Amino acid sequence: MDTESKNLDSLETAFRDKRVVVTGHTGFKGAWLSLWLSQLGAEVYGVGLPPESSDGIYSAIKGPLFVEEKIDDIRNFDSIRGFLGKIQPDLVFHLAAQPLVRQSYVDPLETLSTNVMGSANVLEAVRSLSKTCHTIFVTSDKCYQNREWYFAYRENDPLGGKDPYSMSKAAAELVAESWRRSYFDNNQYGSRVISVRAGNVIGGGDYSADRLIPDCLRAALAKKPLIIRSPKATRPWQHVLDCIYGYLVAAAIVPSLPASVDTESFNFGPLDPHANPVSKVTESFFDCWSENTPGVVFEPAEKAMAEAGYLAVSIEKAQRILGWQPVWPFLVAMEKTVSWYEQKHLHHGDMLAFSKEQIEQFVRSAQGEQV
Repeated sequence: MDTESKNLDSLETAFRDKRVVVTGHTGFKGAWLSLWLSQLGAEVYGVGLPPESSDGIYSAIKGPLFVEEKIDDIRNFDSIRGFLGKIQPDLVFHLAAQPLVRQSYVDPLETLSTNVMGSANVLEAVRSLSKTCHTIFVTSDKCYQNREWYFAYRENDPLGGKDPYSMSKAAAELVAESWRRSYFDNNQYGSRVISVRAGNVIGGGDYSADRLIPDCLRAALAKKPLIIRSPKATRPWQHVLDCIYGYLVAAAIVPSLPASVDTESFNFGPLDPHANPVSKVTESFFDCWSENTPGVVFEPAEKAMAEAGYLAVSIEKAQRILGWQPVWPFLVAMEKTVSWYEQKHLHHGDMLAFSKEQIEQFVRSAQGEQV
């Protein structure tokens, strides 16, 4: 049996009947993760802010999928600790965050308080549990001190950030390391804190402001040209299911590995992190969109906010220790992304059923089937 098959088999058993809390369950990644966990037989509990959009993936999956949901802010420590104390989870996926670079310039204090103090609250709430509870601590590839060189950052490279968002993610990583070393390493319950860092993700159901694919969608639906400010900016783009697959594999495998193995943090990204500038991403979206649109206009903004022009991450450690591999190459990822939005907006389909089918397609692709 190859490593990929073993990983898929491990997911079938790792989450069944487990109590799993997802913070940020109303968000793009959190909702997709919650849906997949539910399909794997987990008892899924969610805590997060109200959804930003009534169109997003969360609107397709909410309701009976969750055993219980709590609309709350992770900065409310007593409330979060009380919720986890009541649930007594086996696993926490911590995704709740202020996730937008440009918003961090508008309100840096909100970004810092959510991404740093909110994350500390979640870890402290887990620490208060008198049982084994592992934490998958989700940050970002932007936590690295980015020198904008043609180099894929590894997990032991220096952390840092010039913009408020990147700084907050680097600081959140330091919080995770501090709690891990101070409270979780060698604790009596064997609980682990595993930091996972992913690049930019695409996929159906994202409607956030100031994100590339939602901007493409809005332009396509309005039949207006999309104006792009940084066409040469390069990021490690991957489908949201590839990213979540990494989170799930880490959660399933790491607790069984000996403490001598370095499992503190893992990068997840595409096989080739250097390949896709914004120009290719946007043009690929409109190439896949079935209706005629004006397409893309590249007009770099004169006073763009400072944002890294180049970023790539190495996935060698996840490949070596977890046996994880990305499944959908970029063009397939884009086709699956566009098909989700077309199914919703052009065909008015059943998005819960369609989203479940995309997860099943992904699993079949991981097994080597053509989908």
